[in-house]
Amino acid sequence: MWALVAAGSIFFPGIFLLSKRTLKCLMGWSEGDAAVVSTRLVSSIQAIMASSAGCIIISSCKDVMEDRHWLTNAYILFATPYFAYDIYAMFLCYWHKLQVKGHEEAGNGVVLMAPAVPGYLRQEALMVLHHLFMVAFCFPVSLMWRQGKGDYFQGVLFLAELSTPAVSLGKVLIQYKKQDTLLHKVNGVMMMVTFFGCRVFLFPYLYYAYSRHASIPMYEVPLVAPWQCNLGAALLWPLQLYWFALICRGALRLFTKRSKSPPEAMKDDKNLPLNNSRSSNQTD
Repeated sequence: MWALVAAGSIFFPGIFLLSKRTLKCLMGWSEGDAAVVSTRLVSSIQAIMASSAGCIIISSCKDVMEDRHWLTNAYILFATPYFAYDIYAMFLCYWHKLQVKGHEEAGNGVVLMAPAVPGYLRQEALMVLHHLFMVAFCFPVSLMWRQGKGDYFQGVLFLAELSTPAVSLGKVLIQYKKQDTLLHKVNGVMMMVTFFGCRVFLFPYLYYAYSRHASIPMYEVPLVAPWQCNLGAALLWPLQLYWFALICRGALRLFTKRSKSPPEAMKDDKNLPLNNSRSSNQTD
């Protein structure tokens, strides 16, 4: 059990450090750029692994409650350290963003990082709480409370990560000011589709799947489902709805911006700060 936790604790930070060093040495990137892109890369790798595990588990479980697959608990143990690592990785991205913006004075790295923690927690409060909830609540519930039942539902939950690669690529493209490229538009469509299907629609589907298994109406499922399931859905689903609303708002802003006339667009551009360095204001 703890061997898988230790393996995940080494794997995800190790991929991050290896990617960052490679980008700095081979591409000549700055520390900040390399850290941001490496964070997105690790997130995408974890998402692909989780989605692949989910597909394998779902295809192997015919009975949604009784069938089991060894990969379910194994990947939960392996992936849980990722959420703790990602909190720190996101903080590094935030800290480098402050350096680029000139909000921190030069000096010892430890001294510079400490004042940035409160601002990071304010800006990324929802994401930090989400990750802490995954470690403190979902991890013990998935391993101990389930008692070997419902591997199918756990596999479906793994599929929520399917939208992460598109989200990560979109943030990298914004970092390098590629919002007007065809790739960004295609990726935006993929992000909206996968996020809606794998995060927004996911929770209603879980209740629907159980209603079919138990042969009861879907509206009765919350009355018979364990309180842990209802609590997890009640806390996580509103977050997905909120983030999906932000994605839709960003897409609307992108397409309405293109509808502006050239003079209006030039007028708006005059209000933007001139900065030759890569903007990292939208990387997180």
